[in-house]
Amino acid sequence: MVSPSTLFTPAAPEFIGRHLQHPSPEQIELRDGLMDHPAHVDPKFLYDALGSALFTAITQLPEYYPTRCEAEIFQRHGADIARHIGPVQSMIDLGAGDCVKAERLFPSLRPRHYVPIDISADYLQSAVRRLRLSYPDLQITAIGQDFTHALALPAGIPAEQRLFFYPGSSIGNLSPEDAHAMLQRIRGQCEGGGLLVGVDGVKPRQVLEPAYDDALHLTAAFNLNLLRHVNSVLGADFDVDDWRHVALFNSARSRIEMHLEAQRAVRVAWPGGQREFGAGERIHTENSYKFTPPSFAGLLASAGYRDVAHWSDSRGWFSIFSARA
Repeated sequence: MVSPSTLFTPAAPEFIGRHLQHPSPEQIELRDGLMDHPAHVDPKFLYDALGSALFTAITQLPEYYPTRCEAEIFQRHGADIARHIGPVQSMIDLGAGDCVKAERLFPSLRPRHYVPIDISADYLQSAVRRLRLSYPDLQITAIGQDFTHALALPAGIPAEQRLFFYPGSSIGNLSPEDAHAMLQRIRGQCEGGGLLVGVDGVKPRQVLEPAYDDALHLTAAFNLNLLRHVNSVLGADFDVDDWRHVALFNSARSRIEMHLEAQRAVRVAWPGGQREFGAGERIHTENSYKFTPPSFAGLLASAGYRDVAHWSDSRGWFSIFSARA
């Protein structure tokens, strides 16, 4: 059961005049990233309530293959995956969003306790209300948290037979070094349990780039909405019309990059600071690293996991990995 006390939300910004008083960690992070060269904003800021809804819509686009590939893998190999995982007491869903992906695994994994975690607490709360009606016997503890730098679980979550579920290709948003650190943090809280994680594979540019720059421009809206979120959190005055979405595949680093590019020279201000952006200057908003199965298996092994298994879709575009802590 979920009560308001089990859903943690970030504090609201506090402004005095045009200066930040007691800036929050999020405000400091945004300010420092915008002042860096090149400017950058962590992709977690893509996921306010509107951004989360836009991403859910993106997963339905024909260009966005990961969702269909992942669904194919679970449909074809679900029984094998469940056998490899074994009994699940608590299913901890990292970046849960609308919780639909985890919900599809409830019949095969049969968790007793479901713990969805997402940075967008409002969006998560709406999803959890739906789950409570459909699964009245399932204990649910929802957590609004940025888990990319720290992972804190309430004491009431049983330590035994934990399964950390990290679907989609979200692990690819982290650099290989940060992904390694994240995997180690998860392993430290597995208590002998395991990890089930989605991993996107290396593919031709003509497949990758449209998945992040679709014909309907939903991904552009998703990326541009980040500026509205920055305005809300930091008190900035970004004008969305001054910017355009850019997505490209960086083959040297095996990653898709998303940027926001200034269409003209602009000055952006926030309490206590400002920055001028020249025409064509970019803000780096997201990476999505692509792995081969051997390279990701090696990353898991270096982070201390064992008994690693993986399953891929029929085209070998996407993989699901299961590993023991």
